[in-house]
Amino acid sequence: MRNALATAGAPAAIGPYSQAIVAGQLLFCSGQIPLDPVTGQMIEGDVDAQTRRVLENVRAILVAANATFDDVVKTTVFLADMSDFAAMNAVYAEYFSAPAPARSTVQAARLPRDARVEIEVIAQLPTR
Repeated sequence: MRNALATAGAPAAIGPYSQAIVAGQLLFCSGQIPLDPVTGQMIEGDVDAQTRRVLENVRAILVAANATFDDVVKTTVFLADMSDFAAMNAVYAEYFSAPAPARSTVQAARLPRDARVEIEVIAQLPTR
């Protein structure tokens, strides 16, 4: 059984998908791009600023699921340009404590709305 999870703290879905799905004790968070959740518009700035906005959107979804970044077990990072890896990685490291989740990072030919970065996560929800 799967249940959709949505929060006003993250941008509304811009297509036929859910912000996140809860299946059992797992949370599958759709890829987040640097959209301001209030305006729905892309934020201005470099990959550092965009990565920070993306991870704040992810945080809002985690909070809505009563989870934290410590519950994330896997991430996938999509970059428009792999030369942004070091800058993205520096911001990313501020959000995840050791042991960091498993991660894949790939360069994509083009991301939605020409974002520089998109991140999706899978989290193990805490037992309550």
